[in-house]
Amino acid sequence: MNDRVNPFAHLKDDPPVFTTKPKPEKPVLPEALAQIAEDNNFTSRQAPRPTKKAERRKPRIHRTGRNAQFNTKATPETIAKFYRLVDERGVKVAELFEMAVDALERAGISN
Repeated sequence: MNDRVNPFAHLKDDPPVFTTKPKPEKPVLPEALAQIAEDNNFTSRQAPRPTKKAERRKPRIHRTGRNAQFNTKATPETIAKFYRLVDERGVKVAELFEMAVDALERAGISN
């Protein structure tokens, strides 16, 4: 009942031997390429390593029970001022924000 043609019938007992192709010879040595590039002032496409590491402030993670997030954009100077005030007063970031909002309410500043 098997009417299919056997695709391997012509192979008989000896399967073909497969080998890898030899790698082509490299026409120019990498050292020679580097020397040619240096002689002709070619620059590397690889990005240069940064010389100085960006200054980062330490993370301020505190468990206070506050669970709503408030994000805003500000200038770097304003952010630096805000964190300086946090450090001077020795309070958490959220506490200083709450203090600022309370002070504005007490001052009666509103639209």
